Amino acid sequence: MSKMIIWSLFNIVLVLGLLGLWIYGFILFVKLAHRGIKALDLYIEEKGGNNRNF
Repeated sequence: MSKMIIWSLFNIVLVLGLLGLWIYGFILFVKLAHRGIKALDLYIEEKGGNNRNF
């Protein structure tokens, strides 16, 4: 019975750890995307791309 409890606790810790890694990776991805958008905006501004037809 105690092996089952230990295995359950191990699984809970593993799932929570993977969830934390997923959230951390998602935050890093959002930061990277934000930097990419800024860099693209600067590139378009530098190349004179203000020819927007809205």
